[in-house]
Amino acid sequence: MEKKAIIIGAGPAGLTAAHELLKKTGIKPWIFETDAVCGGLSRTVNYRGNRIDVGGHRFFSKLKPIMKWWLRILPLEMSLNPGPEGPGALEKELLAIAGEDRVSPGSDRAEAVMQVRDRLSRIFFMKKFFDYPLSLKMQTLRDLGFGRVVPITGSYLRSRAFPIRPENNLEDFFINRFGRRFYQMFFREYTEKVWGVSCREIGTGWGEQRIKGLSLSRALIHALKGLFGLKIELLKTGAETSLIEQFLYPKYGPGQLWEAVAKIVEGQGGKIAYRQRVVGVDAEGDRIRAVRVRDEESGRVIRVEGDYFFSSMPVCDLIRAWDGKAPREVQEVSDHLAYMDFVTVGLLFKQLRVKGKNRRESPAGLIPDNWIYVQEPKIKMGRIQIFNNWSPAMVRDPDTVWLGAEYFYREGDPEWGKSDREMIEMAVGELARMGLADPGDYLDGVVVRMKKTYPGYFGSYDRFPLVRGFTDGFRNLFLIGRNGMHRYNNQDHSMLTAMTAVDNILAGRTDKDNIWQVNTEPEYMENKVTFVENLTGVYQQDDNV
Repeated sequence: MEKKAIIIGAGPAGLTAAHELLKKTGIKPWIFETDAVCGGLSRTVNYRGNRIDVGGHRFFSKLKPIMKWWLRILPLEMSLNPGPEGPGALEKELLAIAGEDRVSPGSDRAEAVMQVRDRLSRIFFMKKFFDYPLSLKMQTLRDLGFGRVVPITGSYLRSRAFPIRPENNLEDFFINRFGRRFYQMFFREYTEKVWGVSCREIGTGWGEQRIKGLSLSRALIHALKGLFGLKIELLKTGAETSLIEQFLYPKYGPGQLWEAVAKIVEGQGGKIAYRQRVVGVDAEGDRIRAVRVRDEESGRVIRVEGDYFFSSMPVCDLIRAWDGKAPREVQEVSDHLAYMDFVTVGLLFKQLRVKGKNRRESPAGLIPDNWIYVQEPKIKMGRIQIFNNWSPAMVRDPDTVWLGAEYFYREGDPEWGKSDREMIEMAVGELARMGLADPGDYLDGVVVRMKKTYPGYFGSYDRFPLVRGFTDGFRNLFLIGRNGMHRYNNQDHSMLTAMTAVDNILAGRTDKDNIWQVNTEPEYMENKVTFVENLTGVYQQDDNV
């Protein structure tokens, strides 16, 4: 009999699991997605021809088979004006990974393509722009001023000579790598905006995942490389991901790639059911037998049996679906897991009004940033995306500026309950106070709210092993992805958890340790040869997506 896999969630992890099951096994996937669209947190929202990338998604990975996976879905768009020697070194390497047949000639008419984009993120602090990650070039030192540079240097040297041991929280983590003064100026305000709590209440796990080996000394090395014209490209596996200066990006945003994957899954016999919420889990012994699924339109609940179960839904909702049959301690930990929710205010302006040398030569006064991290303490906005710079195709009219003003709240906060009009007015007002835009240039706006965007490393997180121990006890249940594992994973990490789970099924492996190892060790993405060789071998045998 044909075996069936039930997959909860049509985000990067769920769609990758379905794709890999169809490619490598005879197991048929059936995805249940609560929303009306696929892509999860990596969707693209289209508002009157202007597109929003919710949270911003750069496509790069230290694991080249994942780069290949992406390029097998959307071909690489070659430069419109290559040099006399043909493609550059980066494009040649990408061609070697993707294969010559996965190339699209540079053309405005090429729609389903991956573009190579330059990355620039900066910090807005004291109404000035500072490179992110912070570089130690002369402009940075001048903007900080001698009166700040000397205490920052002394504070950093002290932290290196007398590090805090043990590191008990995220504040200790930052101070040990950047010094107390640097942390207070450039990390504390933004981080506490994102999480809504003091850095002393957040575990070190977030820093270990998101920052890893980055430190003030690494920033100095990066600055010295810049002085000698050395550019850190997206395929340099020795570079910290925060220092990568180029990335791949679908022409119409990340949702374009996941919509293409969804079509492949359905075209090869998989099923995707939208507006369907998993509300119950039926277990027997050490196996899951079925899930109960509610149609969000009609309210009707059906029971669906399966042989394997993949969950990328918030783990607190999964445990709740056991209807009180999970152990009391597990339920208690699950109920107190913390999340931050996310609001993007899409704002269309005639032009920006940035002073100084930051502007490009364009009618709209564009500045070159992808992201701007807002460190100003009296501004509630956490970050700004300039979608024109992610891909020109994200903006309907190239002579306008399409921004995403980002706010971090918890569902139930007073700010979360603000009307769309109030959110737009607040965002426009804050941009004016920062000197970045004039309210008279505002044209249009929209508000996009996403719940449970960021799983928190506080609350009951220190007791999360109780939840993991319970779910790992079911041989045919695999937690994957960001929310499924309550882990702040990037797209490639989420995909890798799904790929590893499918490989475990093929190998008959029932423990989940290798899934939980993804994105925990700095060297995992580079040196776990067994998995890399296995994945590479699959693509050498069969390059058909």
